Amino acid sequence: MNQRQQLIVEFAKQNNEFQTKDVLDFFEWKVDVERMTVIRDLGFLVKNKILTQTWKGRAVKYSFSQSNKIFEQIDLEEYFSLAYDKRAILKSFNFELFDTLKEVTIFTSEEREKLENLQAEFTKNIWKYDSQTLINKEYERIMIEFSWKSSSIEWNTYSLLATEALLKENIADETKTPEETQMILNHKDAFNETLINLDLFKEIKLVNIEYLHSVLTKKLGIGANIRKHSVWITGTLYKPLDNEYQIKEAMHNMTALINEKEHFFEKAFLALLLISYIQAFEDGNKRTARMLTNAILLSHYSIPLSYRWVDILAYKKATILFYETNNITYFKKIFIEQFEDAVKNYFN
Repeated sequence: MNQRQQLIVEFAKQNNEFQTKDVLDFFEWKVDVERMTVIRDLGFLVKNKILTQTWKGRAVKYSFSQSNKIFEQIDLEEYFSLAYDKRAILKSFNFELFDTLKEVTIFTSEEREKLENLQAEFTKNIWKYDSQTLINKEYERIMIEFSWKSSSIEWNTYSLLATEALLKENIADETKTPEETQMILNHKDAFNETLINLDLFKEIKLVNIEYLHSVLTKKLGIGANIRKHSVWITGTLYKPLDNEYQIKEAMHNMTALINEKEHFFEKAFLALLLISYIQAFEDGNKRTARMLTNAILLSHYSIPLSYRWVDILAYKKATILFYETNNITYFKKIFIEQFEDAVKNYFN
């Protein structure tokens, strides 16, 4: 891509939709360029799927390709330096995202190779264990650290040691609220449910997602099944769907997309991403997303993620960035890092 084409790409990022004459006007004060040159440049960018070309009446319109937007490198510090009500964002749910995610390969060849090498390392490590008791102890360690950190992301103040005491010895931390204690216990139950029912998550069904959510939210006063009312998310102007039938449509689109993906890494990542985005339940969505991700990994004989070292603020920023721009770059980075951490620190 030459310098002139790079300028067109930068122009496209700043303009939702444009015509050839708009690019010529843009170039008028930058470089001397002829109309046919711009047309050839636009054709090159369309052919390479950097721009999307559409016909509206008798006019040809161009826009920056959605598939490029989701992978675009964004300066996270610069992005969040703006107050949330000042950022240029997608304020409503983007149904076109399903088609975009269907068309693209989520992980680059380098990322895919890294994940597959880590999976091979995990398989080699776990085959060294000749004791089911020791295997169960390692899964218990993952379960404890996952229950602690997943709950911490939801502002639960249990420490790791207090979580271990609760889950192994049934000793509750009396300085914490009953709701915090119940949240930790629910994580344990949901994790154990996935271990017992691995076959349920090889093909994703809405009924099984709803079941996981019900286990994670039991005795917390959170309504079961698909919500019928609006929800708001702190720190962003993105507003999830508020129509029950549209929410169900989005969930069915999500399950179809996940089931169509060939590789389980893509399946697990999309579950993590999209359940959080759809916000199908009145609460507990991100917990359900993390648990379903682990259920998918486990059902494909892989290792679940504990998120034990994840930076909570970075996790929340990556989530909000996806809500507001549909950009998956930072969320993908977290997923790969957490998978590597799991392989390197359990069953070794």
